[in-house]
Amino acid sequence: MFEFSGFQRDLLYCIAGLDGSHGLGIKRALEDYGDTEINHGRLYPNLDTLVEEGYVEKGSIDDRTNSYELTAEGRALLADRREWEAKQLAEGDNE
Repeated sequence: MFEFSGFQRDLLYCIAGLDGSHGLGIKRALEDYGDTEINHGRLYPNLDTLVEEGYVEKGSIDDRTNSYELTAEGRALLADRREWEAKQLAEGDNE
């Protein structure tokens, strides 16, 4: 997970939390979370990178709309990340 930017990591979490996510739905969810506008020139190239790396599967809803879902590898990556985060927080509590 460390090879990804924070934005790409947020994309993975966002896709995991949305049922049947599409580009504009992901964009809206990120904008709501970050309270900032996400432009298409940032969103779609980063989604394509996650697809190319095998963490997200890209499908087609219609001629103009793509769907995005986490692959098993993407879900495993997020589970590993959450485990690492929990360990870091637990170690911080012991100091």
